[in-house]
Amino acid sequence: MALDPSFIGRTYPPTDPYEVGREKIREFAEAIGDRNPVYTDTEAAKALGHPEVIAPPTFVFAITFQAAGQVIEDPQLGLDYSRVVHGDQKFAYTRPVRAGDRLTVTSTIEAIKSMAGNDIIDIRGDVHDENGEHVVTATTKLVARAVEEA
Repeated sequence: MALDPSFIGRTYPPTDPYEVGREKIREFAEAIGDRNPVYTDTEAAKALGHPEVIAPPTFVFAITFQAAGQVIEDPQLGLDYSRVVHGDQKFAYTRPVRAGDRLTVTSTIEAIKSMAGNDIIDIRGDVHDENGEHVVTATTKLVARAVEEA
């Protein structure tokens, strides 16, 4: 059953704050194999004008995708997550994520369409710091694959 396009524009409540830790940034940078010192060395980050170590650009995926769970789990939307694959991911930064940031995410359904029986949904996650300043917008495209005919 196709997703209801009347959900386009629906915004979900902001998440509880997520505190970005220096160690989490280091672990993430190691996991993706990025040895850029701005992710682990405060002095290297300060030399480039940052007040603290910064996170790799894809670091926020974990918190924005978790926030998108509000959309995915919305029973009124009716998304069959067992059929979902991750279609695309984009980030638009105002500034880098820094150690010590306390970030909240507000998720909004940007688009819903059906193509060849597949439901495609775009979820925008607007990330703000504790002062309400925009940090990054993440756009996640999910594809709920069509049910295969027997």
